[in-house]
Amino acid sequence: MDQKGVTMTTHPAPILQARGLIKRYGRVVALDGADFDLYPGEILGLIGDNGAGKSTLIKTIVGAVIPDSGEIRLDGEVVHFKSPLDARNAGIETVFQNLALSPALSIVDNLFMGREMRKTGILGSIFRMLDRAGMQKAARAKLSDLGLLTIQNIGQSVETLSGGQRQGVAVARAAAFGSKVIIMDEPTAALGVKESRRVLELMKTLKSRGVPIVLISHNMPHVFEVADRIHIHRLGRRHAVVDPKKMSMSDAVAIMTGAKEPTADAMMA
Repeated sequence: MDQKGVTMTTHPAPILQARGLIKRYGRVVALDGADFDLYPGEILGLIGDNGAGKSTLIKTIVGAVIPDSGEIRLDGEVVHFKSPLDARNAGIETVFQNLALSPALSIVDNLFMGREMRKTGILGSIFRMLDRAGMQKAARAKLSDLGLLTIQNIGQSVETLSGGQRQGVAVARAAAFGSKVIIMDEPTAALGVKESRRVLELMKTLKSRGVPIVLISHNMPHVFEVADRIHIHRLGRRHAVVDPKKMSMSDAVAIMTGAKEPTADAMMA
């Protein structure tokens, strides 16, 4: 234990880390010296009240927002992502709340946007022809993994899909290509019970393969079911990191809203 009586857990080095992130919008302070740690092979729940700065924290980490100050490290190395594309190229896939899909394009095109498969040989290397059959096969496999069997035609445009189906496409894209880290911002918000269950099971499968995941969600049962640690964000900074096995959902909400402070036995490093 440390001097405050908080149980300190020995972790490997964080795969993704942030220290002292600050982001201001005029007089509004969205991030106020925020810290963040994600360890290899874990699911980290990230919770906080509306306006606490959760989404700003994640957008800053993946380059969608540039911090005014602070440091971000991936695999121990300082990184300066200028856009989510930079983060994606480094192996960080993010499912944003707005999904970041192109409605007019097909499901397949959205899944492979920016990393299209090309035909082998001269057709691909010289003439840059796309391997549409290969992409369709891979897309169908990823959607089947999520149980999105209601999508019959993977060549249809995303704008013809329901909200839940669009969410599923965004999650499938992240799961297919996230090589180092997957960040999911409210991934089950628009999904039904069955589709939500498939997403949670997929997260557990990815964790078993060693892929660390950040889950930002207001759905406390989902967070408490899958998270190894829970980062509680409040007033623009990390307020506490707690053990979901030693804390009730109601206590987590109370800490999140400022109604109470975390107890020492529930705190984690």
